Amino acid sequence: MAGTTLPTPLYSLYQDELGFSELIVTVVFAVYAVGVIGVLLIAGNVSDTVGRRPVLLLGLGLAALSAVCFLSETGLPLLYVGRLLSGLSAGLFTGTATAYVMECAPPGKEGRAAFAATAANMGGLGCGPLLAGLFAQYAPWPLKLPFIVHLTLVAVSFAVLWFLPETVPHPQPPRVVRPKWPGLPPEVRPVFVPAGIAAFVGFSLLGVFTSVTPAFLAGPLGVENRAVIGLIVFLAFFASTLGQLFVGTLGVALALPFGCALLIMGLGLLAGALIWDVLALVVMSALVGGGGQGLALRGAVADVAGAAPEEHRAGAISSLFVVAYTGIAIPVIGIGVLSETLGLESAGLIFICCMVVLAAGAGVYLLRRPAPDGGDSPE
Repeated sequence: MAGTTLPTPLYSLYQDELGFSELIVTVVFAVYAVGVIGVLLIAGNVSDTVGRRPVLLLGLGLAALSAVCFLSETGLPLLYVGRLLSGLSAGLFTGTATAYVMECAPPGKEGRAAFAATAANMGGLGCGPLLAGLFAQYAPWPLKLPFIVHLTLVAVSFAVLWFLPETVPHPQPPRVVRPKWPGLPPEVRPVFVPAGIAAFVGFSLLGVFTSVTPAFLAGPLGVENRAVIGLIVFLAFFASTLGQLFVGTLGVALALPFGCALLIMGLGLLAGALIWDVLALVVMSALVGGGGQGLALRGAVADVAGAAPEEHRAGAISSLFVVAYTGIAIPVIGIGVLSETLGLESAGLIFICCMVVLAAGAGVYLLRRPAPDGGDSPE
């Protein structure tokens, strides 16, 4: 997952080299989201049939091809292809890897496994900009070295995964697979709406931090150190991982609405940063909003995975991430379009207002109709 966010602190370098606008940055980012959503919609439940390992190995192969595209980058077309391949890889991983980790857990440790899976997801997404920012600022070949390191990590992951056991009983050969939209078993539907709302809002905030916030930091705030930019983006994902730790204490029913409340606070801090150009408010927004996103994400994944039958678990989780990644794509594209005429700050404030309304509505809905507590615990 780290490879999907590696370009975050590098976009300004690509802008200088290729001469494209902030709108193009959001389009490049949106291509990634389209790849994720497309795979989740069409092939999100394929691993329930062919097994977890083949799908994850294919995902690693696509991640490697994405890194090669960035290493060979000669213009916008390869950036688009690289981001699309990265999105396809992430789409294969999100539901399948989460289900795989939970199925590998010993009996009674499902809660810890759910945390391990979502923490690896968010931790990887956070490490991408942190590593790329450090390399871009303090190492040679800023547009090459991050992807060389990523290729090395992919190779190690491929070797480890090759020797892991398969958890799907009686996997079928790939030729029997027919692409189909992920469905929701009847027992999942009552918990899916509140889980999906929380995931949508949380991923919207993370989408802004990974696509638009670096431009705001480098522009109005004058932050030229790319390692600092990568660190601030990393803080949002790090806080998300920490937030997930508290779900076992709060329980899913409280974690989801409380996560929405923290998201509203984080959005408010980001609005203050846009209005007054204060770096400290961006950092606080990353920490508070990221923590809220973590609460919402782990609660949502645990709720949906716990309600889904084993043979439909990956498909149900993939459906949840379709909603989540839609939350990344739509606001980011909207900010990119609006920033062309209104400027980055005004476009960001419009986004924040919309997300606050949505998060508040979701929080009220979740409090009035709380999701059944699936018993997720740190053990």
